[in-house]
Amino acid sequence: MNVAPVIVAREIGFSYAADRTHDRVLRALDLTVMPGEIVVVTGASGAGKTTLLTLCGALRSVQDGGLHVLGESLKGLSEIRQHKLRSSIGFIFQSHHLLDALTAGQNVVMSLAGRVCAQEAMRRSERALESLGLGHRIDAYPQDLSGGEQQRVAVARALVREPRLILADEPTASLDDASAAVVKAAINDAARRLSCAALLVTHDARLFDVADRMLPLVDGAL
Repeated sequence: MNVAPVIVAREIGFSYAADRTHDRVLRALDLTVMPGEIVVVTGASGAGKTTLLTLCGALRSVQDGGLHVLGESLKGLSEIRQHKLRSSIGFIFQSHHLLDALTAGQNVVMSLAGRVCAQEAMRRSERALESLGLGHRIDAYPQDLSGGEQQRVAVARALVREPRLILADEPTASLDDASAAVVKAAINDAARRLSCAALLVTHDARLFDVADRMLPLVDGAL
């Protein structure tokens, strides 16, 4: 049985310059990511790693080339369909973006709003936080959590919806070894158990051994 790729990028080009012909961050970039595959993209700061990630997450518009994510062509995709696509993606960024007025559990529950009933959302939230070693912190507010704990709550929020694709930007950069190991295990579990694809951009060598493929981004291409 043929399995469809989760990400197919062909000849992707991107520039932040107004005329789009100068200072091209990405140049004729090609990438294919399959279900259940963990791909780690490395490269120097400013190489375009985050740009690639935000393009794949429909957070930035495609300029040149073709990009299909979860079967959708992202070029010219309507805002409604972009929103629907993002609901199948788990985003993990360096900045955790937790809501300060909500507890850890409530922050995770918010990711399931409109998907399941309140009772089921809370059950899944508890399970997700426990898997990341934070079951005892479910009622704590972000200001009462350490930076590493806040990042693990953000990971739980991304994974609790059982996404078809994980997009992670330096997910362990600010974590100690123990927290980084927990986050790495959670991403690996999602990929293996759910056949969820994962595209990670990182400098963190602690993530390298979880990768099915490692791709350096150099001169705008992989």
